[in-house]
Amino acid sequence: MARIVVIGAGVGGLGTALCAARTGHHVTIVERDDTPLPADPHGAFDWDRHGAPQVRHSHAFLARLRNLLRDRHPDVLADLIAAGATEMRFLDMPPEGMAIEPEPGDEDLVGLAVRRTTFEWVLRRAALAEGDVELLHGTAVSALRTTPGATGDEVDRSGPPLVVGVEVDDGRVLDADVVVAAGGRRSDVPALLEPHGVTVDEVSEDTGIIYLSRFFRLQDGAEMPPLTGPIGGDLGYIKYGVFPGDNRTFSITFAVGTHDAEMRKLLLDDETFLAAAGIFTATAAYVEPGRSEPINSVQVMGGLINRRRRFLDADGRPVVAGFHAVGDAHTATNPLYGRGCSLAMVQAQVLADLIDEHGVDGPEAHAARSIAYEQATRDEVIPWYKAAVSQDRMARDQAERAAREAEEASTADGPSADADAPEEFADPAEFARTLLRDGLFPALRVDPVVLRAFLRMLNLLDAPDSLMANGDVIGRVMAVFQDKDNRPPEPDLGPDRAGFLAAI
Repeated sequence: MARIVVIGAGVGGLGTALCAARTGHHVTIVERDDTPLPADPHGAFDWDRHGAPQVRHSHAFLARLRNLLRDRHPDVLADLIAAGATEMRFLDMPPEGMAIEPEPGDEDLVGLAVRRTTFEWVLRRAALAEGDVELLHGTAVSALRTTPGATGDEVDRSGPPLVVGVEVDDGRVLDADVVVAAGGRRSDVPALLEPHGVTVDEVSEDTGIIYLSRFFRLQDGAEMPPLTGPIGGDLGYIKYGVFPGDNRTFSITFAVGTHDAEMRKLLLDDETFLAAAGIFTATAAYVEPGRSEPINSVQVMGGLINRRRRFLDADGRPVVAGFHAVGDAHTATNPLYGRGCSLAMVQAQVLADLIDEHGVDGPEAHAARSIAYEQATRDEVIPWYKAAVSQDRMARDQAERAAREAEEASTADGPSADADAPEEFADPAEFARTLLRDGLFPALRVDPVVLRAFLRMLNLLDAPDSLMANGDVIGRVMAVFQDKDNRPPEPDLGPDRAGFLAAI
């Protein structure tokens, strides 16, 4: 049995505690926020989570996460459903007019509609019910305890320092065989390790957005609008979406550019947020009179980055022993894509399995576990990090181009000489954006093969490059793209920026 200290009681920390405890290890979770366990999910929504402000924003719980629970922790999945979560069978909600014939593997395309706070509430109860898990909430880790590569009576002073416990803010020392950092995207893991001579290589890139969210509850007798069209959109100056929750709740999120102070100021106002939700095609029905009512004020989240931390050196050797990071404390991706909770649970399960496989006795065990864990992370998580970086760069380029064109149009005396010229794609990124707009997105509404492949990728069941690697899918998308002049106009997703500002 290993003694494991987990720093942080978010999804990654609770998932690590649950997975490790279920194979016989003793786990102590140290959580900075003072969050006693409430009686029900509605009480969890009121948790004071300064350390994790994202908990009251929209979340996607993808099929990869749901299937992990189904296969490894079916009781937790059952508890989530009992707490009000619902399973979203994506292929049971096809676009209007599309017929889908069942295929093997379709049973995996199921996500969960649940608030982040409800998910954590169920996960915390499940972890604490294991009996060998204790939670210290309202307590912060102030420092790590290390020895110079020692385990028991063995000492390898040429090796990396070995983490053997933590100090907490009330002066106590918690001994550990393994310490797991799971404090989220705001946790400064390099600062914890730096006093012990450990340098963690870190790369980060701003996503270029902030997002604003608000939760709603259906009024008595009201139901969700029928899912006959898109539940989100991207208009360049704003992105938006609707996210079903548990117990007749849902959330609406707007994402705007980091430097768009005007939009941020407008949408921070509760009444303006509500008015904005009534303007866009995908959100208007959810906030129409008699349908729903807000249950919180507008929540804003900034400082959104894609960040990767490396815990192996250039030669592939661990820079620290007895220490791991999971979730956003290891690799953070743009939350707009909804992958964070799913990837955190994947890492938590992988780490728990590797603790069992390699044990905790001796430098060789620690090194083997660290190398295997980082390799698994490279396989399971880093491709999605790279995809997020690429998507965000493309979105920023698009926004900058639109801003330049708008400025040029406002200062021009008339239409440019090439305004009616045929499209040319000297810029590969511009061609990719056009192919998405006029090929992939329309194909999703008419071709079940493309839809199924897209949903598998979106839900982390297939690799982020799986669409581009599938010749059949690419052929179908290109056929739709080439027919773009012969089909009806695309659905209206909402007004342009000027129209939006005039409407509100």
